[in-house]
Amino acid sequence: MTQPVPKDILDLQVDADGCAVLRMQDSAGKNAFSQSFVAALVAMLTAIAARADIKVVVLCGLPDIFSAGGDRSVLLGLAEGRIAPYDLLLTRTLLELPQPSLAAMAGPAVGGGLVFGLACDLVFLARESRYGCNFMDLGFTPGMGTTRLLQAAVGPYLAAEMMMGAQYFRGQQLAERGAQVNAIVPRAEVEARALDVAARLCEKPRAALLLLKRSLGLPRRLAFEEARTLESLMHELCFADPATQALIRQNYHP
Repeated sequence: MTQPVPKDILDLQVDADGCAVLRMQDSAGKNAFSQSFVAALVAMLTAIAARADIKVVVLCGLPDIFSAGGDRSVLLGLAEGRIAPYDLLLTRTLLELPQPSLAAMAGPAVGGGLVFGLACDLVFLARESRYGCNFMDLGFTPGMGTTRLLQAAVGPYLAAEMMMGAQYFRGQQLAERGAQVNAIVPRAEVEARALDVAARLCEKPRAALLLLKRSLGLPRRLAFEEARTLESLMHELCFADPATQALIRQNYHP
């Protein structure tokens, strides 16, 4: 049984113009995706999707960490076969959100935490913060749609380097290598830049805005579905290897 997430772990604020700011603020857990945290996020995103007063959603983390990705207990549970994969539901829920979504990733983002942000329609990174995929250091292949969504954000060659080598890059390095996100700015400016763009979107008619979001987001949703099939197969093979459990225990550092 999963433990309930404290109410202050997620915060939602909606202004009069229809801009919703959803803040992940689990400082103790570094916004890592435990089963209970994921369940709370999915419930929150589902509720947002049903609200007619929300035009745009800005997803934020903590100043010092956007998300540490899957937590240790979940990764070991997957490797040991005690729990079924849940992470695809989280990415899909965000991709299927009817309102445009913006990721204000001021703090570092790791693994599933990075790809969760990249599932948003618009992405803002910090020059100083580090972003990377640590799946291979833990002995298994990427999940949550990483194999396709990361390619869309930074290009196939840089994405391959990040995934195969489990290498981290600062936002400034990603900018120099041609990352195709909306802005890479000083950390202190990330949230303000995202909110400024969100405010401009909120000036537009809601019905037309949601229709356009659905159309523009189609390539990423299709890419995610393709990734889901391939990643699930790779996970079955990786998690069947007893060495994977040992690597998770040895190398997991949130």
